[in-house]
Amino acid sequence: MSGSSSADSSERARAQRLGRQLRVLREAHGLTRPQLASSAGVPLRTLTRLEAESVAQPGLFTVAALAQALGVTVDALVAAADPVPGLWSTGYEGRTIDSFVASLVKAGVDAVADVRLTPISRKPGFSKSRLSAALAEADISYLHLRSLGNPKDNRAPFWDGRVDEGLAAFANVMAAEPARRGLEELAELAAERSVAVLCFEQDESRCHRQAVLAELHQRTALPITALA
Repeated sequence: MSGSSSADSSERARAQRLGRQLRVLREAHGLTRPQLASSAGVPLRTLTRLEAESVAQPGLFTVAALAQALGVTVDALVAAADPVPGLWSTGYEGRTIDSFVASLVKAGVDAVADVRLTPISRKPGFSKSRLSAALAEADISYLHLRSLGNPKDNRAPFWDGRVDEGLAAFANVMAAEPARRGLEELAELAAERSVAVLCFEQDESRCHRQAVLAELHQRTALPITALA
């Protein structure tokens, strides 16, 4: 009996993730439900039930038709339903909150680890409270790791080409106990879920997160992929 209950719970969770992923991708494309249903050749009632997270086992042809209409692969569409461990590198520079969340969903990212020292941004939607809320809407968890943030006085080297100098200074931060605990927490999370390590800079070579990701790769052997 308990096995059946566990399986049912797992199916419900998968339906929730798939439904939220469909909704986020549809909205990112600026489509209404009727428009997507028509484009995919799927009954509107079926799409409505999918987005309402009430279809535990959608048909393969339905999923394939929706994926094609949304311009993604079937694998990408269902990735959030069965998260795969992995590491992603991402910055929100030049992005809107909607396009950022959509890119996470499309990649199958299951959690975001924010390694900004202070998670405040002038860009709408990227301060801690609003970002975590936007991610929650897409069923993506949010974790702020202040201990892995780059001190303000060590940011200029990354911006003006003195990257080695910046990395050397940041190595001292990573050697401290708070950062070591943060790395352990992040490594444990990445061993079970697909995690995007987030800072501002889109170009990883200009950001301290490259050092965080390199350490995580060494600890977990997981590949690192840049989020498109």
